[in-house]
Amino acid sequence: MEPAAPPSDLVSAEGRNRKAIFAFCSVSLAVPGSGDVVMNRKRLCCVLSTQLCLPPMRKKPALADGGSPEGDLLQDHWLVEDMFTFENVGFTKDVGNIKFLVCADCEIGPIGWHCLDDKNSFYVALERVSHE
Repeated sequence: MEPAAPPSDLVSAEGRNRKAIFAFCSVSLAVPGSGDVVMNRKRLCCVLSTQLCLPPMRKKPALADGGSPEGDLLQDHWLVEDMFTFENVGFTKDVGNIKFLVCADCEIGPIGWHCLDDKNSFYVALERVSHE
């Protein structure tokens, strides 16, 4: 597996994921063609981007080494419009009106988020997954 690459390497002409999406434990999360890319609040060929602060993927003791307890500001996300598109994604309990997405196998995350106000938008951060 390879780490997150620039979106142009990952996006097909239709604006969908060109490669399969995997958790870092190598479990498949989504097949090619199942997600749109989101970048910079402009929809360009199904590509839109928005910044989102997700809690860190490290455990709490790792925060003592200088990690930020607030989270990581992430820019690029896959947008999946149907939760049944995912192969191995779990959801946390509600945190306000947000559910965080985690790997259903190893439970490492969050890899993305879902706002309960919008039933058809599930975001997966490109930096939190790998592509193959």
